[in-house]
Amino acid sequence: MQSKGIVKKYAVGGAVAAIFYVEPILTYDLDVYFVPSEKNESLSALSPVVDYLNGKGYKAEKEHILIEGIPVQFLPIYNELIEEAVDNAAQLKYRETIVNVFSQEYLIAIMIQTFRPKDKERIIKFLNEGDFDETHLEKILKKHGLKTKFEMFRRL
Repeated sequence: MQSKGIVKKYAVGGAVAAIFYVEPILTYDLDVYFVPSEKNESLSALSPVVDYLNGKGYKAEKEHILIEGIPVQFLPIYNELIEEAVDNAAQLKYRETIVNVFSQEYLIAIMIQTFRPKDKERIIKFLNEGDFDETHLEKILKKHGLKTKFEMFRRL
């Protein structure tokens, strides 16, 4: 879709992205964050993606599009941290395909920002298993006003 101009950029986030760095995490879907081709801050930013995939025979199921049996949730960027995570995505290999994936540092920062119970568990997993750049993470957290929240979490 990127090469066809349907999206400007994309990156895999969420639990599937985490699997590239730590032991597998239970998840229901694949989250793909994207920068729309045209400036559009409404849900209509999804229309070109949905139309393209429908044309390929993939159908929507609730908030997902079922692609080869996998529920995929396409999420237009919705804040500065997500946009930065997409812009700085790592290019990693899955089988024979190069995939843009959120880096560990951005995954942790996003989990600190959202801070759901499952995010807290995943942050611990990254702290125990991940091989991330703490200096880079600290810069991201500081820039997005999340450093204190992370430090408080680490002290627990």
